[in-house]
Amino acid sequence: MPITKNGRTILLAEDDLEVRSYLETALRCQGYSIEVAQDGDEVVACLRAHQIPVSAVVLDVTMPRGAGVEALKEIRSLNGDIPVITISGAVSALKMETNDSVPKPIRPEELCEALRTAFQTSSPGGPAPEPAPANGNKQILFGTSPQMRELQAMIGQIGWSEAPVLIQGETGTGKEVLARELHARSPRAKKPILKLNCVALPSELVESELFGYERGAFTGAFEKRPGMFALADGGTILLDEIGDMDFKLQAKLLQVLQDQEFQRLGGKYTIKVDVRVIAATHRNLEKAIAGGSFREDLYYRLNVINLRIPPLRERREDIAPMAEFLLRKHTPPNAPAFPIPPGLKELFQQYHWPGNVRELENMIRKFLVLRDARLIEQDLRQKLQVPAVNGSGATAAASPPAAEIAVVSSSVAPPNGGFGGPLPGAGPVLEQVARANREAERSAIVSALRSTNWNRKQAALVLQIEYKALLYKMKRLAIKKEKGTSRSMHARTEMPPASAQTPPAQQMSKPFFTRALG
Repeated sequence: MPITKNGRTILLAEDDLEVRSYLETALRCQGYSIEVAQDGDEVVACLRAHQIPVSAVVLDVTMPRGAGVEALKEIRSLNGDIPVITISGAVSALKMETNDSVPKPIRPEELCEALRTAFQTSSPGGPAPEPAPANGNKQILFGTSPQMRELQAMIGQIGWSEAPVLIQGETGTGKEVLARELHARSPRAKKPILKLNCVALPSELVESELFGYERGAFTGAFEKRPGMFALADGGTILLDEIGDMDFKLQAKLLQVLQDQEFQRLGGKYTIKVDVRVIAATHRNLEKAIAGGSFREDLYYRLNVINLRIPPLRERREDIAPMAEFLLRKHTPPNAPAFPIPPGLKELFQQYHWPGNVRELENMIRKFLVLRDARLIEQDLRQKLQVPAVNGSGATAAASPPAAEIAVVSSSVAPPNGGFGGPLPGAGPVLEQVARANREAERSAIVSALRSTNWNRKQAALVLQIEYKALLYKMKRLAIKKEKGTSRSMHARTEMPPASAQTPPAQQMSKPFFTRALG
């Protein structure tokens, strides 16, 4: 369904990138043009520039250091008539300075209704208010293919439920967008939805983030801190990449799902909560169970309702409409139209899109920056020369010999001794790429450590990453100090001597190491 522009431009001010992107997509689906700002200074600068006619401001007043509150005062001093909708729950003292307020977590339909009301009560000189949409915000999960239509219908059926939901899908398919939409349609919509990426933190930090800790529970615990389960009481927790959660921590999570109670780290008292859990993963959890890296009882607790978002290669009829939608989304207001040439659209249809919607969006943004379809076509043709196995087992591009596929399949072992595999549709070529990235990352770190005589702080400087990040990567990749390695006096001080030569590892280019770290 094409999106009809309604002639209004919304200035969206939100410091959280994920929330800002979510709201931007929802408002564009309703026909608005969107200008985004990440802090109060950008809001004020945009209004003072007078380059773009802004019809309304959507402002998060809880931005750090009171930036949202100060921005609201500046907006009113610059323009006392412009509609302002505050989010994160309006501060009562500022209520008279706003047209309406929408609490977090934000339901897009509530925000759109607040905007319509503000436009109806504002000066009649502007464009006519748009009619209320008949289908809510289903366009957030974009697609008209049978798979996406079925998924959109399922959202309406299970959104009101309190049951746990397991969302499976490859990287970049939109699992988090689906989880937030389920929460927005549930009775818990006015309560928070909190997200934890289980693979982004070490297991010790994941446990403290989920359950909190008491003062003195471990070194550095100077005060009691509530965890996500306590903060999300009455709301929803999204456990992203649940397939990568530490096996021991899975047992404690199972207890919370069964009994709705837990204990903080170092705590003696049981805390009862009412939290709905939505889990998301790109892994095949059945294979992870067989490999002994995921608990079978936890799987059945989470898998009450299972939703799978199909990859783009399984719904190719959605690729061209989605590309057009993303093109409109990222085209600046008042910029001349720059259509996608037919030849590029044809390549879009042929490409296998291992990064799915995220990769397609990045390709569209690159197209808008370069304004040269030939460069994008050349890039895609080069990628199409690399075979990628689709869900049916056939290659999406030029097919290599069957023997070659067999060699690749047998030579690539799942990480961590069988820690799950990709969903049906992800081929062994992608596993080989992931394994090569891990090996390149490990090789780069070991090279830097050897060049600094295993001085980890100095190696972190060489690699241009944080010291704690290096420690985490060493643990994840099982990198241990080699036997027989001695440390000099300079190495023990964790600083190189002033006359030291530049270590060889420092000569490697940063872009290479960035690619290696994946």
